[in-house]
This record gives sequence, C-alpha cells and structure tokens, in this order.
Amino acid sequence: MKKTVTLSLVLAAALGLAACSKAEDAATNAVDTAAAGTEELANGAMEAAGDATEAAGNTVEAAGNAVEAGADAVNAAAAEVANAAK
Repeated sequence: MKKTVTLSLVLAAALGLAACSKAEDAATNAVDTAAAGTEELANGAMEAAGDATEAAGNTVEAAGNAVEAGADAVNAAAAEVANAAK
C-alpha cells in the first residue's frame, strides 16, 4: 500500500514538473522573441540616428560652402570696385 501511494505521489510530482517545464519553455521563447524584436528596433534606431547625423554633417558642409562662395563674391566685388576707382 505504501509503495502504491509513494508511486502515485512520484508520478504526480513528475507530471507537475513536466507541465511547469513546458510553461517555462513557452515563457523563455516569448522572452527570446521579445528580446530579438527589441534588438531589431534598437538597431533600426541606431541606423536612423547615424543617417540623421550624416545628413546634419552634409548640411553643415553645404552651409560652409555657401559661406565660402559668398566670401569669394564679396572679394570679387571689392576687387572690381578697387579697379574702377583707379
């Protein structure tokens, strides 16, 4: 009788652990999937930030070129005025 009760308890515990194991596997899979999705979003955000930084650098470079062109135009105009005054 004791062996039967003990065997029943061992089987019940084994089934309980097996059921918990599957739940943990499902939870682990859900966490892994969420982590992968989060990593993908973070990579996309980093790429977008890099693109924005590059675009800002291009804008600054274009502004610098415009300033140089303006300075060249002012110098050319000043040279014309100096030549006309002679």
